[in-house]
Amino acid sequence: MKRSVLALSVLAACTSITKERGHDEVGALVKQRTGFSTGWNQGTPEDAEVARTVDALLKAGLTRDGAVQIALVNNPELQATYEELGVAQAELVQAGLLSNPRISASLDAPIRSPLSLIEVGIVQNFLDLFMLPLRKQVAAEQFAVEVSRVAHAALGTTAEVSRTFYEVQAATQKVELQALIAEAARAGAETAERQKKAGNINALEHASQAANDAQARVELLREQAALVVHREHLNRLLGLYGAQTQWSLAAPLAEVPADEPQLEKLETRAVRDRLDLRAARGAVALLTTASNLVRTSAATGFIDIGAEIHQDPNGPLVLGPTLSLELPIFDRRQAQIAKVEAQARQAERRLRQLAIDARSEVRAAFALLQASRQEAVFYKERLLPLREQVLEQTQLQYNAMQLGVFQLLDAKNTQSHAYRDYLDAVARYWSARAELERALGGTLNGGSDEAAQGQPR
Repeated sequence: MKRSVLALSVLAACTSITKERGHDEVGALVKQRTGFSTGWNQGTPEDAEVARTVDALLKAGLTRDGAVQIALVNNPELQATYEELGVAQAELVQAGLLSNPRISASLDAPIRSPLSLIEVGIVQNFLDLFMLPLRKQVAAEQFAVEVSRVAHAALGTTAEVSRTFYEVQAATQKVELQALIAEAARAGAETAERQKKAGNINALEHASQAANDAQARVELLREQAALVVHREHLNRLLGLYGAQTQWSLAAPLAEVPADEPQLEKLETRAVRDRLDLRAARGAVALLTTASNLVRTSAATGFIDIGAEIHQDPNGPLVLGPTLSLELPIFDRRQAQIAKVEAQARQAERRLRQLAIDARSEVRAAFALLQASRQEAVFYKERLLPLREQVLEQTQLQYNAMQLGVFQLLDAKNTQSHAYRDYLDAVARYWSARAELERALGGTLNGGSDEAAQGQPR
């Protein structure tokens, strides 16, 4: 028994905090599922390298991969989430420590005697020795749950950054396109003004072109405002401010790829791989272990053992053991047991709901991916060529003086609006793809999705 106590005491004394613990596990999970590395800002000189990396990624022109990498190392909210690992590790270390022994001493001086009564005692909670493995198991399970939760948060940030980046790409191109539409509408309005003064058109045609000019200007203002909103959303996700927010895009929005990865058994994959589900399962196991811990303490109560040195007046110095037992008469931990059991049932039902939600999210995201893909392909292969054909025929009839300049401008305006709608469909496709990856708990092809950039890795 003495050797066991000594071994546990040495083990507890050697337990220490390791800052990297948990962060390495999170980094490995995120790397495996996305191909990107996480970074934890610890206030060390190495953090300056992170700042240089962020500046380099911004200076080269922002890509989707660059945006995700910046967010994983620079997003303040995500950095705060990483710190939860430090909290969980501290609780894990604390669970492995024995409670400190308590020393007591007393000095009693009899009123009618020159001799004093001296008592010195040391007491240790003996139950700690038996409860230590269970406590450590609870803390270890809690730590594993936190690792899964933090990694899931990082994957969620990755998906949100991807969606927002695609929105910025689409909004940028829509502003450029709308600027051309507004320029053409301005030219049409100016032509109408000259022809009205020359008496070549009536008031209706003149007013129609003026209205088109005003409408195009309003739509340009709307698109410019939307671009600002999307850029600022991305700036917040990347943790950028000041001069860093003046970044530009490296490439326009990529077209929908010709082929999709094999998308089979998606619901099964989500239930198997999602880290929030892993965390929820861990929470159920954790509460089961915690219930065993509470029941054990209820059955035994607190047990304090120790030793006492006693010096009686005119007597010998006496050394002997002490024992203190808790009598579980009034408080038999019934409230704690009921609480933990209710929490366990709560965790099981939340796990069930989370699994149902995960399956539903996958089905919804997959349906949106398929629909947006079909829409984008229809625009590209059918509608846009038809609009181009209409414009070509209108140009021919205009050259033959069979149509006027305003009919030509209308055909060009209709073609431009069709292309703007095509951009919306492509952006919806990439956003739906990012949402499906979030719902699955990893990228569709198991690594970084360079297809969205139109660039090989």
